[in-house]
Amino acid sequence: MDRSEFVDRFGGIFEHSPWIAERGFSHLPDQEAAPKASQVHVALCQAFREADREDRLKVLEAHPDLAGKVAVSGGLTEASRGEQAGAGLDRLSEDEHQHFADLNRRYRQQFGFPFIIAVKGLGKEDILRAFEKRLTHTQAEEFTAACDEVEKIALLRLEAMKPET
Repeated sequence: MDRSEFVDRFGGIFEHSPWIAERGFSHLPDQEAAPKASQVHVALCQAFREADREDRLKVLEAHPDLAGKVAVSGGLTEASRGEQAGAGLDRLSEDEHQHFADLNRRYRQQFGFPFIIAVKGLGKEDILRAFEKRLTHTQAEEFTAACDEVEKIALLRLEAMKPET
């Protein structure tokens, strides 16, 4: 697999950030062979971690609000739409939408980027509890938590692609 094929295949793993796949390609142990999912994840995460804070912040900012306006209007990426639907966020009552909107607003105001959580296996109550807990974090704690969640989402997206193992 060459760099172009790698970016085409894995460029969407980190939300709207194909530059991570571009940089991550050089971290693959064997660029001639079809990479294993674990190798792809390590390479992409290494590229993400090596990026400066501003570039990592751009990755965080590329994520949509959970159950936010982009979700309601149908503007999510296919991966985000499926992830949010799997957690039931596409079936919220009006009151629940308002609650999420309030939490999204408070979170963005406090931290400057959207609340990010790997929602697979979580329900809306789990997500709401995490939202409330993480609103108590410091800026540094939450930046780290959000970056960790982005890496979890990347792994889940890779696993969903079922690349060669």
